[in-house]
Amino acid sequence: QVRVVESGGGLVQAGGSLRLSCAASGSIFSINSMGWYRQAPGKERELVAAITGEGNTNYADSVKGRFTISRDNAKNTVYLQMNSLKPEDTAVYYCNVLLILNVVPLTPRSVWGQGTQVTVSS
Repeated sequence: QVRVVESGGGLVQAGGSLRLSCAASGSIFSINSMGWYRQAPGKERELVAAITGEGNTNYADSVKGRFTISRDNAKNTVYLQMNSLKPEDTAVYYCNVLLILNVVPLTPRSVWGQGTQVTVSS
């Protein structure tokens, strides 16, 4: 089995910063991409940022220039540095990991974390 655990959410004033972390553990053969999604009340879940194993990144237009995604492959961990936060960034942030399970035959999986709340006050 694989666990994906997020941390680092909280309450911050507009203009402030937060850093989210997400660690994957368990029977993992390899990890392809890791990403952050968010879901605000009454809205659909949307991609915030993603990063491949080679370090290629992709950002939502709404966060470009403010958020930075990075990963530590040795620790199976992805980070999201969020600066210049806005009230519209308020949402539950979810980590998603695309990986290969260490089983025979090798099996691809998409695993979600439980989510962490980010609230930005105006």
